[in-house]
Amino acid sequence: MFEANEILVMAMLASFIALIFTGYPVAWLLAGISVFFSVGAIMLSQYVDVDTYFLTDWRIFGVIVQRIYAQMTNWVLVALPMFIFMGLMLDRSGVAERLMLSFIKLFGRFRGGLGVAVVTIGILLAASTGIVGASVVLLAMLSIPVMLEQKYSPAFASGVVASAGTLGILIPPSIMLIIMADQLSMSVGNLFMGALIPGVMLGLMYIAYVVIAAIVNPKLAQPPKDLPPITFGLIVEVLIAVIPPLGLILAVLGSIFFGIATPTEAAGVGALGATILAAMNKKLNMAVLKEVCQKTSLTTAFVFGIFLGATAFAVVLRSLGGDEFIAGLLQGIPLPPAGIVIVILLIGFVAGFFLDWLEISLILLPLVGPVVVGLGYDPIWFVVLFAMMLQTSFLTPPVGFSLFYLKGVVPPQITTRHIYLGVIPFIAIQLLAVAIVFVWEDLVLWLPTVMYG
Repeated sequence: MFEANEILVMAMLASFIALIFTGYPVAWLLAGISVFFSVGAIMLSQYVDVDTYFLTDWRIFGVIVQRIYAQMTNWVLVALPMFIFMGLMLDRSGVAERLMLSFIKLFGRFRGGLGVAVVTIGILLAASTGIVGASVVLLAMLSIPVMLEQKYSPAFASGVVASAGTLGILIPPSIMLIIMADQLSMSVGNLFMGALIPGVMLGLMYIAYVVIAAIVNPKLAQPPKDLPPITFGLIVEVLIAVIPPLGLILAVLGSIFFGIATPTEAAGVGALGATILAAMNKKLNMAVLKEVCQKTSLTTAFVFGIFLGATAFAVVLRSLGGDEFIAGLLQGIPLPPAGIVIVILLIGFVAGFFLDWLEISLILLPLVGPVVVGLGYDPIWFVVLFAMMLQTSFLTPPVGFSLFYLKGVVPPQITTRHIYLGVIPFIAIQLLAVAIVFVWEDLVLWLPTVMYG
């Protein structure tokens, strides 16, 4: 038989899952459920033995306020608004447009070359923005009309753009990795280094699929016509277009990797660098600066709103013994440690169909992370593996945000069915990449070990 507090834990989780489908903002749902179950547990404790520490009286609300204050004063989270500003400003700088035009001239002559160009630019944007929505919309607006003009399959073109745009959530500097590091009290720099090789590997796997699919099925991607020949001047043009984002990547990631700056300080360098690039391309003016600042404030407020609700939810859940209850359920699975990790990853994959990565990172990861560490696995390896699995949440319906971003900007001839069919192969590639990292832990651990021993 379950004890009273265990029943409350299950009821809290079930209530959250059920209320998600009402369409109310997640931040308010988390906060409201926390208040409801706090009051309910306090009242219930007068009649039933609720085995808790904080919920025996109204002190639980003081604890919630203290935890929220501690969360909001965490210096690691200062990097979030600056990285968001960097991504949005880079989106306005015109760097991606120059890259796309140059790459089309260079790669467009090959079958599947436009797809290769899109994924390559997606990798560069991922390493310099980290904002999936901005990357997907920008790539779609720049490449989809050209790909359709060159007789690319609508589904194939949609899949390439949607998947390439999601690389920003994994390749550093990643907002998701910063939040995950904060939730598990880990080093952001170590996570960035651990995710770099798997993230680039996933991008290269996308490129390999695009090339192979275009060769095996020529109807997917037709080579364009009337392109100028490859000349030394064209190669120089491509190099000039690549240097600005590479310089920004080196300034941000290089300063972290070589110990010159903390991730928070590097975020400031990136924000300044993106602003300088916009000014150099004559795209910086007061209207652009105002728009970027407003969107940065809105995005940051959205993220921290969920932070507040998730912090209250976590305090109440843990006060009811939710950590021990979840750990007991997972450790009671009749599987070896590797099997338990696989079950956790599958739970994350299924949760991605209904929840955003932010809610999963703030609610599920703090519950399962300590269990995996207790099984003897390296936390950096697991968090990167978990992040790779959560990346699929951007592509899996019905709550695949990349699909919504894409549908909002593509031409009318690309339907929702085209988009869904197009992302299926890339979801399979993501799962394959997860399996590879699961088997070869050194893909994650080698770089942090070399840099910091």
